Amino acid sequence: MGLGKTQAVVIGRRGLGESDRLVTFYSRRFGKIHGVARAARRPRSRFGSALEPFTLGDLVFFDTGRSDLLRIDHFDIVHPFSRAREDLERFAQGAWIIECVGRLTADHDRHTALYGLLVRSLRGVETSARPSRVAICFGVRCVDLLGHRPRLDACVGCGRPYPFARPHLDLDGGGLVCEGCEREASAGVPISAVAVTGLERLRSLRWEEAIRAPLGRGEAELAAVLDAQVSRLIGQPTRTPRFVREVRRLSPGGRG
Repeated sequence: MGLGKTQAVVIGRRGLGESDRLVTFYSRRFGKIHGVARAARRPRSRFGSALEPFTLGDLVFFDTGRSDLLRIDHFDIVHPFSRAREDLERFAQGAWIIECVGRLTADHDRHTALYGLLVRSLRGVETSARPSRVAICFGVRCVDLLGHRPRLDACVGCGRPYPFARPHLDLDGGGLVCEGCEREASAGVPISAVAVTGLERLRSLRWEEAIRAPLGRGEAELAAVLDAQVSRLIGQPTRTPRFVREVRRLSPGGRG
């Protein structure tokens, strides 16, 4: 039985049996890992509120070698990011961020830069006046770090230099396509010149500058394009936007 220690963020959890909890972490040393917290759902559990989504903590676990599931011994809170769970908009952006990390990465694939980006982004979601911008900046950098950076300087179909009229982003081809090549693209989504410019800016700016940079009417479009790209990479729509729409619909003052 091996003892492991690492700093990690809770990116998913669900009940297991009558009293246990299955928890997914994204860790600094081991990447994405899954573990069982025994008796974590009992009222007087020693884990308390430590296993809430977004929580950053020091994880101690045992690897029995007999299963992919680790046995969680301790998870001591370093920062709870509780404010990100207390406001729907902040929760929505944080949930999209951890969903991206959870569904775009393989188990035990260590990526320290992505771990750092995750922690930085959750801090931004909690403290920034613009949590939606933080999520966009995360999305831009996340797909880059994982090797899915789209090409924006030329059509990936014919090589024609950008700009061109009516650009589309080919989610399978890995970049922009012109109007002539769009018909051959397997997964082309329209993208405006404003959004292309915004994406280029966010990729080139430092984190603090990107959070403050004006994007105007291209911001909402860019968020939708990033979500479409992530959805294509994981093979199905992300869950978070649908969940948030339903919560808003059912909340007091919501339509429907």
